[in-house]
Amino acid sequence: MSKPLSLSFDPIARADELWKQRWGSVPSMAAITSIMRAHQILLAEVDAVVKPYELTFARYEALVLLTFSKSGELPMSKIGERLMVHPTSVTNTVDRLVRSGLVAKRPNPNDGRGTLATITEKGREVVEAATRDLMSMDFGLSAYDTEECGELFAMLRPLRVAAGDFAEE
Repeated sequence: MSKPLSLSFDPIARADELWKQRWGSVPSMAAITSIMRAHQILLAEVDAVVKPYELTFARYEALVLLTFSKSGELPMSKIGERLMVHPTSVTNTVDRLVRSGLVAKRPNPNDGRGTLATITEKGREVVEAATRDLMSMDFGLSAYDTEECGELFAMLRPLRVAAGDFAEE
């Protein structure tokens, strides 16, 4: 797929100017539009890197989460909680990983209705390889240095706290 031609102007800055003329200055409009565009760019870049492994970034995140767990397995409900996604999304994600042979599912012996997802040896190999590839391209953030990445993280943290992702320490 070829890259589209670059515009000779920043369309978000142009929209911000037009917005100011029509409705007054609202810096949050330009900020949200920039964040949403950055999300599109980053998701496309990281998905392109994990695609050869038959993964999406969401599936990659689930594999990483299982890798971080002590035993390599977690209840489906815990996966949804940690990834902050709806139970249906967790089921779809894990089922795709099961079909790829990267994860296995079994009944949770500690919860009669629950299911455990377990990373397989193939899943461990794939997550290691995909992680190396993602790290080599700085997860799409190579336009920023280490300090700037820290600043981005810190700048977005209050938004995540306000959304209830976690309680501020």
